Amino acid sequence: MTATTTHPKPAPTPSKLDPKRALMRVDNLAVSFDNGSGPRIQAVDGVRMSVYPRQTLAVVGESGCGKSVTAMSSMQLVPRPPGRFDRGRIMWGGQGVDIDLLTLTEQQMRQIRGNDIAMIFQEPMTSLNPVYTIGDQIIEAILLHQNVNVNEAVEIAVEAMNDVGIPEPRERIKAYPHQFSGGMRQRVMIAMALACQPKLLLADEPTTALDVTIQAQILELLRDLQTQRDMAMMLITHDLGVVAENADVVCVMYAGRVVEYANVFELFSNPMHPYTRGLFASIPKMHQRLDRLVTITEVTENPKEFEKLPGAQEGVRPWWPWHDPPKDLAPSDEPAGDYYLQEVKPNHWVGVWRTEAVEGHKSRAPDLDYRIVDDPSRQKPQTDA
Repeated sequence: MTATTTHPKPAPTPSKLDPKRALMRVDNLAVSFDNGSGPRIQAVDGVRMSVYPRQTLAVVGESGCGKSVTAMSSMQLVPRPPGRFDRGRIMWGGQGVDIDLLTLTEQQMRQIRGNDIAMIFQEPMTSLNPVYTIGDQIIEAILLHQNVNVNEAVEIAVEAMNDVGIPEPRERIKAYPHQFSGGMRQRVMIAMALACQPKLLLADEPTTALDVTIQAQILELLRDLQTQRDMAMMLITHDLGVVAENADVVCVMYAGRVVEYANVFELFSNPMHPYTRGLFASIPKMHQRLDRLVTITEVTENPKEFEKLPGAQEGVRPWWPWHDPPKDLAPSDEPAGDYYLQEVKPNHWVGVWRTEAVEGHKSRAPDLDYRIVDDPSRQKPQTDA
């Protein structure tokens, strides 16, 4: 009998997307969790953001600010109960028409989850199943979303592992997660996420627990793959050095709300919210010798830091959950009515109290189709982080 060679079907090529049309838009999202006999915990409250094709949106903030909940909501991965989508929409434009992802059934979400939108979780050892081989786990995702047989799925998996720099992929595909280093396990997670050529990649702190050398390699790999595939990426992180090196647009979150939103150059050169300034002030500088670093709390507890926004003399004041509401607060009748994401200058948004000064103001939702790759005259912002 003559042996026959099986040639894999090519992986589906993502359809060309309009670069001027938002791929995903989060509009007034609120997510809460059951707290037993106590009040519900509001993890996300009125979040607005958007991400465009070929763009990297960095979502920045400390642990518990709502970054991961926002990303997981877009794939309906928030367990319900105890979680609940209280309000808002997540509009997906990857099909040529806008679809609210929060209204889709589980069966409909399976057509999008992993296929159009993929996610890299922050801890690869707990995300990979230790009793299945690496190949089994990648192949499962391919068979679920592509019209191929097992042999063809194996070839696609081998190619995906090769694309992310795993040596001898045809042999390593038979290995188990514990036989890989931390950096290689993270590469496996990337291969699994990108095997179906998604239009949007959600990278939830993809370099957690990796040393700085491996971290740089993983981030460079993601940038290269994004360029090759015209893929959008939401990069969730708390590392401003990673943001400076990789982001086009930055969304800063605190306590479940967006406190600042701008392109990466504008944010680094002109941070307007005291919390953002506190983040920058707390980073050690190589050219400065200090006995003690400035803390975020020192900045946010300084009243003068809240008097620097345009319109401050008229009563425009940055929102901060640990402050008493201003005396001239004019809240709206809707949820989170004390808070307002205002475009304080063109293409730069800051979360402010809804005082009388902004009561009648109508800002557009944060929407920036900026990409550094389309602006060759600009250099990446510098950070000493």
